[in-house]
Amino acid sequence: MKQRALIVGASGIAGSNLADQLVRSGWEVYGLSRGRTAVSAEVKPILADLTAAESVKTALGALDVSHVFFTTWARQATEAENIRVNGAMISNVLDALADGPSSLEHVALVTGLKHYLGPFEAYATGAVPDTPFRESQGRQNVENFYYEQEDRVFAGAQRLGYTWSVHRPHTIIGYAVGNAMNMGTTLAVYATLCKQTNTPFVFPGSVAQWNSLTDMTDARLLARQLEWAATADEAKNEDFNIVNGDVFRWKWMWSRIADYFDIEPIAFDGEVRPLESRMQNAVAQWQDIASQLSLAETDINKLASWWHTDADLGRPMEVITDMSKSRKAGFLDYQATDEAFFDLFDRLAAERIIPTRG
Repeated sequence: MKQRALIVGASGIAGSNLADQLVRSGWEVYGLSRGRTAVSAEVKPILADLTAAESVKTALGALDVSHVFFTTWARQATEAENIRVNGAMISNVLDALADGPSSLEHVALVTGLKHYLGPFEAYATGAVPDTPFRESQGRQNVENFYYEQEDRVFAGAQRLGYTWSVHRPHTIIGYAVGNAMNMGTTLAVYATLCKQTNTPFVFPGSVAQWNSLTDMTDARLLARQLEWAATADEAKNEDFNIVNGDVFRWKWMWSRIADYFDIEPIAFDGEVRPLESRMQNAVAQWQDIASQLSLAETDINKLASWWHTDADLGRPMEVITDMSKSRKAGFLDYQATDEAFFDLFDRLAAERIIPTRG
């Protein structure tokens, strides 16, 4: 019987790449979102406000799916609100499906390394576990909406009898326009601005990130782990880190990215220069560049997430992830991170989001 998936957040980085992966594997795929960004043609779109129980119930009441993948969240002003809103989103979907014809086999939840680092408002202020982060380190003693989401999934499993998996990527590299957490596209836009305005390509982050080892997650790799965990007995009812499998230092990667765009990387001098405070003229600059070069998107705010890239690159500590648990369970895929960036940049150019090389 054909597997039927509901992807919650199907237009985002994780969700859209998962949709592509499942479609290639022959799944029937439904994509739940607010409809602000179109899903791929092979995905059956479902529109609803995830924060409104009645909206979700109306949208999903007659849907029959075997697997649910939660790949989105709604950022709120405080962690207390993050917990309330994002926890309710999980329950709204599961409750709606429980009242309909669906017989759920598996529910997957994508969270991230803030499981170990703590939420944004208490980011790395507590006793951060030693790196590399391992699933066995458990939860921090701090309020965190990731924990609330997990608990809602676990409670649903007890009530509805499905298996579950939790997936913790590091910063995700992947194609998605209009996403609020998108370092790859943000750096592509930043490099393009530097090239077109003859501005120095300055690293915006911390000395720790410049010098320390780190890792990242290709959205295509995350998608493959999500599908694997949904179908492999060894992955049932487990939490997994998911990163590319290589490590690097930003002082190396910054040069790699600069080389791709044929610009000069500026050596880091120890001063943190956040992008958000330096991009005051970027809206007008990008409009001019997009107009002159016939780019597809003139609104830079739909492409660049300065705040999120600043948060990642400004971390004051090493962030690196252990993949042993996933590998021991049978997931052995690998992706070189510089090539993940280059693949993304190539697609952005092909879609006329950024200029072609040369």
